[in-house]
Formats: sequence, C-alpha cells, structure tokens
Amino acid sequence: MTTAVAELLDILDLETLEHNLFRGRSPKTRWQRVFGGQVIGQALVAAQRTVDSDRHIHSLHGYFMLGGDPRVPIIYEVDRIRDGGSFTTRRVVAIQHGHAIFSMSASFQRHEDGLDYQAPMPIQPDPESLPSEKQLKEQFLRQAPEHVRKYWQRERPIEVRATSLEHYISDKKLPSEQYVWIRATAETPDNQPLQAAILAYASDMTLLDTSLFAHGRKVFDKDLQVASLDHSMWFHRPINMNEWMLYAQDSPSSSGARGLTRGSIYSKSGVLVASTAQEGLIRIRDLQRTKDQ
Repeated sequence: MTTAVAELLDILDLETLEHNLFRGRSPKTRWQRVFGGQVIGQALVAAQRTVDSDRHIHSLHGYFMLGGDPRVPIIYEVDRIRDGGSFTTRRVVAIQHGHAIFSMSASFQRHEDGLDYQAPMPIQPDPESLPSEKQLKEQFLRQAPEHVRKYWQRERPIEVRATSLEHYISDKKLPSEQYVWIRATAETPDNQPLQAAILAYASDMTLLDTSLFAHGRKVFDKDLQVASLDHSMWFHRPINMNEWMLYAQDSPSSSGARGLTRGSIYSKSGVLVASTAQEGLIRIRDLQRTKDQ
C-alpha cells in the first residue's frame, strides 16, 4: 500500500468522541486549505457511523462555507433526522474554531430491486494507453510554474489520467467537457461504505477545472480565486476504487462568478456507478488591489 493511500484510509477512520460526535484530522501538507474532497469523505463516514449496516448511501448534498484549516482537527456533528422503513436521513456539520465550515445532508436506503436503466458510457481511450502521472511529471513539470510543480509532485492516493492534455498546455477556449480516468494508487478494502467515502473524496478532483475550459483559463491562474461552493452525489451501483473508472464531466453554464459542472462516473466495463454536480467560485481577482492590501 502506498503511503498516500494508507494516509487516506487513516484520515477516513474518524475518532468517535461522543454519541453523534466525531473527530477527523488532515494530512500534513503545504496547502493553506483542507481539500474539499476530504471534508466530503469524512462527513460521509461520520453519517455512516450512525446508520444501520443494511442501508447504503444513495445521495448527498453539501455546502462549503469556510476554507478548512489543515493544522487543526475537524469536528463532525451528526443529526439523526429520520429513520424510516426504507430510507434514513442524516445531517452533518463540520466545525473548526467554533464555526461551521461545511454542512451536508445524506440519504441512505435499504437495498431494493426495481427498474434498471443507465446512459451508455462515452467512448474514450483506454486508460492504459494514456500517459501515467509519473510520465506527465517527467515531461511537463520542468517547465511548469513553481506552484503547479508543488501540486503535482506530492504523492496522491488517487491517480488521474486525462484523455486530453490540451487544457493544461493551452490558453485556447475549449469545449466545456473533460474525461479523466481515476483509481486508487494502491489496493483499498472491499467494503462498500468505505469505497463510497473514497469515491466521494475523489469526486472533487478535476471537477471545478471543467467550468474554466470555455474561457481558456486554469485553476492555477493567479488572477483567479477558485473554490468549491457546493457538491452533490448520487450513488447508483457498487463501487470498486481498485479499478479504473471514467469520470465524464461537462459544464453547461458559468455566470455570476460561478461555474456549474456535472459528472458521470463509470466503471471500466461501462457501468454507471455514480453521478455528481458541483458549483464553484471562479472569481477574477484584482491583483493590484490584492497586492496593496
């Protein structure tokens, strides 16, 4: 198991403080804010700890309110909204320094058989035919700005292989869609609640980027302030983060300093595993004013 995957599993194993109260930590990093996917994954684990094992997550809807501080623990408070005959509803609030930084509603369902349909998976290059992250680092990082190098050089628990690299190296306005393959960089346990939490963690990766393609911009542009504002997920079928999954994304709109992106996550065999939607902040900074302040 890689160090990054071991650390991810560790931070998802929340400490129980009291009834409905849990504590999570962040990995040691140079970043000033906690990665949004970490907070989503930990909040889901907190909710799962209060739900019967025969009920599995089918949807979650979260709002980011403040940037998380990676130097201190995050407290997760779970409100047991309802335990019904088939569905269970939970609300989770993540707290730091006495303030809510994230809130999430989650719904769990007991397994039921029913009508079954899914949209077909888009045809994309096989992940094994694409450059690995190691190869990309060797090819591009030497010329990349320092802040971009720092982001890509750290070991990560999720490998991402993009089917197109044009948006990384071009300022052209491109179609507002993106296709990336994702999987854990080492074996993860065959446990569906944990697999769902790992996918929730990974689902925040690359999603906001897609809303910038139509503008020829990147999340690393220094005159942009970018951040996830909200995040929704729907879990359709069993998850296996040990195998490649295609994350198909498109952005139908950007306005009011916000960009909306939708995502569909397919197994390598073409099974639609989950769907996502996220609105993010894409505010243009006044660099001179920021410098003066």
